[in-house]
Amino acid sequence: MYRRLGVLAVAVLGFTLVAPAVAAEPGSSGRFPAEFALPNGFMPEGIAIGDAPTAYFGSRADGSLFRVDLRTGKGEVFSKGPGTPSVGLKIDNRRRVFVSGGTAGDARVVDARSGAVLKSYKFAGTDTFVNDVIVTDLAAYYTDSRKAVLYKIPFGRHGKLPETFTPLPLTGDFVLTPGVNNANGIAETPDGRALLIVQSNTGKLFRVDPATGVTKEVGLGGEVLTNGDGLLVEGTTLYVVQNRLNTVGVFKLNRSGTAGKLVTKVTDARFDVPTTVASFGRRLYLPNARFTTPPTPDTPYNAVAIPRP
Repeated sequence: MYRRLGVLAVAVLGFTLVAPAVAAEPGSSGRFPAEFALPNGFMPEGIAIGDAPTAYFGSRADGSLFRVDLRTGKGEVFSKGPGTPSVGLKIDNRRRVFVSGGTAGDARVVDARSGAVLKSYKFAGTDTFVNDVIVTDLAAYYTDSRKAVLYKIPFGRHGKLPETFTPLPLTGDFVLTPGVNNANGIAETPDGRALLIVQSNTGKLFRVDPATGVTKEVGLGGEVLTNGDGLLVEGTTLYVVQNRLNTVGVFKLNRSGTAGKLVTKVTDARFDVPTTVASFGRRLYLPNARFTTPPTPDTPYNAVAIPRP
């Protein structure tokens, strides 16, 4: 099934841009803007939203982190970047933002309130692209799109961050192929016992044993996740952002995450190569990375909200 949503643009003063004003759709977040600007030249990729109406975005340009109040669409840079990319993001219940460092081969953990860097980790030095991250109760796991490995940051008591990380080689069905976009988005299975990763350049989804790194391809009834990027699992629903297709695939998984079935595909006139997805209330929020638009310091960027399918 494939359906197309109408435009849901709402006007709000963003960080540097203003969009024309129209009404938001009704719902639990119906008074929230359905579109808001990010800074010109920001080059967003990742998004994270916790249990508060605040979204966090990372810049591929310089790694800065941008914080937006979903109620107003207004935002600010709250953590200056290191000059290297910030890609995938997640926030935990301790209000820590876990940041993937892309070509820098690293990661950092940032205080969501102050923007202070709490801990940094260097995973790899060459031929690396640390792409996305998932935070579980026990650890944070990062994908590397150029290596058959996950990087695990195991938490200590009360979520204490360790001094070092643990590499978790990926074995089994997952096979590294030429090109940058191998392992990309990552999420937990509905039962919380395993992980899911999408391999962008093959369109395959894999279930990963977090203790051993053994992978098994997830059967999706013949569906191929072409350009698969960010993943979001809520209950037994899996959302897959297919970036250059300007599409979000929606799947129903079994509890163990070993099989899934396509429910629908969603697109929107405002999509401009969205990469990742997070949710709040009855909405999904996606940043437009605009990969097909040459980036300049003046290139406008934004994020959009769509009703949860």
